[in-house]
Order: sequence, then C-alpha cells, then structure tokens
Amino acid sequence: MTSPLAATAAPIGVAVIGAGYWGPNLVRNFQSSASFRLRWLCDLDVDRARRVLGGYSTVETTGELATVLADDKVDAVAIATPAGTHLDVAMAALAAGKHVLVEKPLAASREEGARLVEEADRRGLTLMCDHTYCYTPAVLRIRELLHGGELGELHFLDSVRINLGLVQRDIDVLWDLAPHDLSILDFVLPPGVSPVAVAAHGADGIGAGRACVAYLTLQLNTGAIAHIHVNWLSPVKVRTTIIGGSKRTLVWDDLNPSQRLSLFDRGVDVATSDELGDEQRRDMLVSYRSGDMVAPALTEREALRTMVEEYARAIRTGTPALTDGRSGLRVLSILEAASRSLANGGTMVSLNEGWEQR
Repeated sequence: MTSPLAATAAPIGVAVIGAGYWGPNLVRNFQSSASFRLRWLCDLDVDRARRVLGGYSTVETTGELATVLADDKVDAVAIATPAGTHLDVAMAALAAGKHVLVEKPLAASREEGARLVEEADRRGLTLMCDHTYCYTPAVLRIRELLHGGELGELHFLDSVRINLGLVQRDIDVLWDLAPHDLSILDFVLPPGVSPVAVAAHGADGIGAGRACVAYLTLQLNTGAIAHIHVNWLSPVKVRTTIIGGSKRTLVWDDLNPSQRLSLFDRGVDVATSDELGDEQRRDMLVSYRSGDMVAPALTEREALRTMVEEYARAIRTGTPALTDGRSGLRVLSILEAASRSLANGGTMVSLNEGWEQR
C-alpha cells in the first residue's frame, strides 16, 4: 500500500520516545535529515530530555506519551525505551496511526513481536527495527557480495563479538550481544538461505547468575553452518566476522577502519567424481587455491543516518524496510530457541515452529 506521504515532499513529522542511552543518537540523526522534522522528544525525565535538546531547540518535550500521539503533525515515532516497554509503547503508537521504528530488540519476546507485526500489517503502517549494524557500509557491501554471488555458495560464517563489557543485571550475554550478529546474519543471507536450527552453550565463570560467555551454532537449510561467539569477559575487544564461500572468503574486521573488509581469492577446491579418472574415483581430489587479496573501498557514513533514510523510504513508499518487523521477529525466534538450548545443555533446537519466513 502506498503511503499518503508519498504524494508530498514535505518532511515527515517524527517524535523520539526515550532520551536515555540511544535516544540522543536518534535525535541527532533525525534533526540532520531533510526527510524528517523532529517535533517531540518524550521521556519520563523531562529535564533529561531538555538537556539532550539543548537550550536553543524548538523541539518540544513532554513526559506524556499520549501528548505526542495526539499531535496530528506527528506521522512517525522512534522508540528508544527498555525492551520490556516496547510492546505497550509501540502498540499505542500504531493505534494512533503512527509509523513505528523500534530500537532492538523488537520486543521482549517473540509473542510480543508477533503482535506488533500483525497490528502494523492490519493498519497498513510501517514497522521497522533499528538493527543499526545492518546499515554500516561494511555490512551493506557484504550483503551485496553475498546476494550477487561474488562469494559463491555460502559454506560458513564465523563471528566473534567479545570484550570486557558491562555485565547486565536483567539479561545474559546472549540477549545482550547476539542480537547484533543475528540481525546481520539475517540481513546478509542470500534469498532462499535461512537458519533451520540453533544450539547454544554458555558459562557463568564469575557467578553472575547468567551466562557471561556463549557460543551459538546455527544450521542453515543449505547444509552450511554459522557460528557466533559472544563474551563479556575477554580482556581484549574483537569484532571479526569471516564468511567463507565456494569462490572467495571475506574477512570483516570492524575495529580496523583503514581496512574493514578483505576479500580473499583463497580456498579449497574439490573435484567431483565425474572429473576424476577411473582409478581416482574412490578418492576426492582436494586442491588449495591461493590467489590475491583485495580490500574493497568503503565510503564511511554513519549507519544511523542510513537507517533513518531507510525509515523515510519505507514510510513514503509503503514497502517493507530492509530491517522490517519480520526481521526483528526472526531474531527473536532464534534468541528464544537459543535460550531453550542453553537451558537444556546445548541441544539443537529446531526453528521450524513459529519461524517467520524471509
């Protein structure tokens, strides 16, 4: 369905809900976008909201969500409140006819996320999840390479996200860090490729009462495998992903701004039995390919700025955002299945039940 806003080039009126950790970043990017006009910043702590905006801002502040939703000049909201509040705040916004952007995770559970997706669909409104990492230049290029077949058939993905991080009081390391990697995985996988099962192992070496180190293994429907390591206890910070394909292998080092991506024409080639002589058919012939490495040039741009423009595009065209509500739902499905696996000693848990198709 085409949005009524498509008929006009006027900026989209937007309100940010939440002035805590993430809200100020959204405020800054909405204010710098020609596609939006920021009208409200809503937070229970109105003084904090005023401090975020500064003394010379014309943006209004309030501690009442109802005040924002009653404003006809507000077409869309961006929610940056704790995950446990996402359902109530987003449902109220959708009921008021507002398009909704939600900070990750989409909701506190898959069931709640499904309610949001269904309500947005019923009302013909945009529901988008702020999976910020998906809009970094590096991840956008990875998606392009995988979707375009330049890496060949996907063989494996291995991701490491570790540091001496803040041990959360209400969630384990799985729910804190893995949503980043799971949203990236969902974003870059080629059409027709999707996870079918997940296993998770974790440990609580410091007695925090929740897993501080975790390993996820995802089986894909093609037979490929994806592995994710998240860790609050590492003395060094590592943000590295390796994606192996039948043609090339890609290495993404997010902490190396001068060379975030490296594309290797190196790998293993296996001759099929049809290509071998009669005497060799009993054995597969393995050869190692050692070609060049290239570092694709990336245009540095703030991921949140790209995400904000994608939100505007989705609203104006009435078509799903690249990280729409269903992508957020898929991430929640994997997280809940991974938590069940963790509680059951690392058993493989199928994703078939309740899985939102890509």
